[in-house]
Amino acid sequence: MNRQAATVALVNRLKFKHLALLVALDDTRNVHQAADTINVAQPSASRMLGDIEEAFGFLLFERNARGMQPTPLGVVTLAYARRALAELTRFAEDLDVKRRGGHGQLTVGAIMGAAPDLLAMAVASLKTERPLLNVRILGETSDQVVQLLHRREVDLALGRLTSPLQHNDFSFEPLARETLVLVVRVRHPLIARSNVALHELMDWPWVAQPITSPARVLFEEELARAGLATPVNLTECASIFATLQLLENFDAIAMLPESVVRDHVRGKLLVALPIEIGKSLPGFGILTRKGEPLAEPAEHFVGLLRRFSQPFDTEHGAPLVHTPAH
Repeated sequence: MNRQAATVALVNRLKFKHLALLVALDDTRNVHQAADTINVAQPSASRMLGDIEEAFGFLLFERNARGMQPTPLGVVTLAYARRALAELTRFAEDLDVKRRGGHGQLTVGAIMGAAPDLLAMAVASLKTERPLLNVRILGETSDQVVQLLHRREVDLALGRLTSPLQHNDFSFEPLARETLVLVVRVRHPLIARSNVALHELMDWPWVAQPITSPARVLFEEELARAGLATPVNLTECASIFATLQLLENFDAIAMLPESVVRDHVRGKLLVALPIEIGKSLPGFGILTRKGEPLAEPAEHFVGLLRRFSQPFDTEHGAPLVHTPAH
């Protein structure tokens, strides 16, 4: 069989279910769990994997006592399967929207710091112009949205690069700064203080983002500059919503975007402490995959983000820092 015929034969044998199985195996590294994920029996999943490996002519996984580990060629194949499945799924969803009279789909990854202001205004404008466009918003932190972008689960993202080498894979266009504040609940003993130093906060409970997030990295850098260790009483939480709920229920401290806590502070659910932090956190912006043109709805949305980002070059609104009454 010549090379072209072999390629055609391989393409003919690969099916949507095969791609779904490979992605599930990459996520779980377990045939039984992967079979459950794609809703087939385990023997069927094992046979499908055997068929795929036979079609490719090499093993995708090494089976050992620790489970399943991708071979070097398996890593390449799994990355392709994830891309192909994401694109095929998005095509099917977009086609279904159009069949029902809609006009396409846009999936955006976004950090929560951008959501209350920039993202909300851009989406509101987009949906006013194109009410039938199906819009999905995923993610909360920069490490999450970069991963979503890498896995092709979003068309573009609002966030930051999270490692030095990511500029090789993604383009970044800065849009706005993100002011960070330290906040506590209104019954916290610290709100009686007119000023407070960082070292005085170390014995209190903290709620912080995972170490993979840029905001947490910055927090640790601030502690290092001050010669302080990470607080012993610390709860890691990737969800901004869950963090806000935790803050309202016990005497913890958290470093959060001003835009996220603004309404909670003005509604007297939280109080911003009188201390500056996070000035060196780089601004967030538009993240896209390099070398890939955006679809028209995504291009139009980028234009809206650029337009609405202009007011954020200067500070807006009254400061949130609490000043106790004398």
